Amino acid sequence: MSNSICQYEIWKNSEVAQTFLTGVRGAIPLATEQINCLLRIISLTHPEVKNFLDLGCGNGILGGAIHQQYPQARGVFLDFSDTMLQAAANDLTWENCKFIQADFGQQQWVNFLSDEAPFDVIVSGFAIHHQTDERKREIYQEIYDLLTPGGWFLNLEHVASKSELGKEIFNSLFVDSLYGFHLQKGTDKTREEIAQEYYNRDDKSANILAPVEVQCEWLQALGFVDVDCYFKLLEIALFGGRKVINN
Repeated sequence: MSNSICQYEIWKNSEVAQTFLTGVRGAIPLATEQINCLLRIISLTHPEVKNFLDLGCGNGILGGAIHQQYPQARGVFLDFSDTMLQAAANDLTWENCKFIQADFGQQQWVNFLSDEAPFDVIVSGFAIHHQTDERKREIYQEIYDLLTPGGWFLNLEHVASKSELGKEIFNSLFVDSLYGFHLQKGTDKTREEIAQEYYNRDDKSANILAPVEVQCEWLQALGFVDVDCYFKLLEIALFGGRKVINN
């Protein structure tokens, strides 16, 4: 666990966080479709959402989308990066929200939510994959315990390819997407330069990827129902499930 902590704490570096926010987040392929799918899952089963948690929120893009669909809901945004939280606070200015700086890599993070839980919806975007597989399973249990009966957990995540070819195709797609994104911003960098930055980025060693099928099995074993992978594009997957409704 200590080695994992050392690796993922690279995201506390303000330069690394800012590079992601300005140079990577907007280049994620089919980002709009992923968020639309997430919102559709929630809306078909939860006509009313009273509160939600955006875990490892980054700039709060997922929670912000939920707020647009449920403007009366209370939103809680949790991240351990001050740079990420500040970006979220700058973008999300409605009154009924709260920003919490805490590290969900440590079990004590749930203590920061004692006045906010339980939640109707918990979402996370490209955050939990920095934890070891053992810690991922623990986090999923902690999330289950924070949900209301019938509440959703939806994880938009970077997952492991089943083959080296799948990994290669994903990397090629992402480099192309990054290159197109930076071209729109007026960059004079070549695709090769963008590719070198992508393959040699500082945060790469913090990735601990697990197959989406395995993670869905973990959720089912913890008691989640309606568990599925609802969207997948190579190494990008939206998966999750609901807390069982008490009889």
